[in-house]
Amino acid sequence: MKNSFKRIDAHLSTLGYCSRSEAAAFLKKHQVSSGGVRVRDVKCKVFHTNVLVDGKELDPETLTLLMNKPEGVICSHNDAGKLIYSLLPQRWQRRNPKLSTIGRLDIDTTGAILLTDDGGLNHKLTSPKSKAPKVYEAILAASLKGDEAEIFASGRLMLHGEKKPLLPAKMEVLSEKKARLEICEGKYHQVKRMFAATGNKVVALHRVSFNGCDVDDLEPAQYKLLMLHSDEYNLE
Repeated sequence: MKNSFKRIDAHLSTLGYCSRSEAAAFLKKHQVSSGGVRVRDVKCKVFHTNVLVDGKELDPETLTLLMNKPEGVICSHNDAGKLIYSLLPQRWQRRNPKLSTIGRLDIDTTGAILLTDDGGLNHKLTSPKSKAPKVYEAILAASLKGDEAEIFASGRLMLHGEKKPLLPAKMEVLSEKKARLEICEGKYHQVKRMFAATGNKVVALHRVSFNGCDVDDLEPAQYKLLMLHSDEYNLE
């Protein structure tokens, strides 16, 4: 676990509490202490774990959270429209490095998505080597034919434009037009393309869980902090 020792102005800026130029005013306005002693000088060096702001511990140095992404929200820093980061506290939006989504969900897809400023964790969980499991529930335009589970589990399904067949996936029938699908890849529009390959169309898609993290207890746009770190994953 990190415990940085750095100037208070630099540290508060990194965590998004204020910019370095605003640090002096922030220290005057807020009760910032280190080891129980009030910090008034922006040049004062502190350990992260010793600092309190208005009696509260600082946000984690590395932030990872799970969100139940609502429909109509975009997983991007730059696109026009309502961005997923706008659902977060202002100071989290100002963190450096920035929070980024681990992979993406389409604007019309809801459910589990991780956000982190841990670049190593992001890289490892988006790497094809990770085979991070992703569970989706899909509502379909037409009734299931009955052979979809066998096709998806075969390891022989080839999507248009791909050079290799998909890895085996597990499918559970939930109703005539609804299925739960577990995949361990993250190809572009994969679930939609898989059902399209069987002659069907996904009309609504919800990701129940990503890498074992589910959003069953989260309302749309709600999120919770996770204790995940890049050193937990070995992809060698």
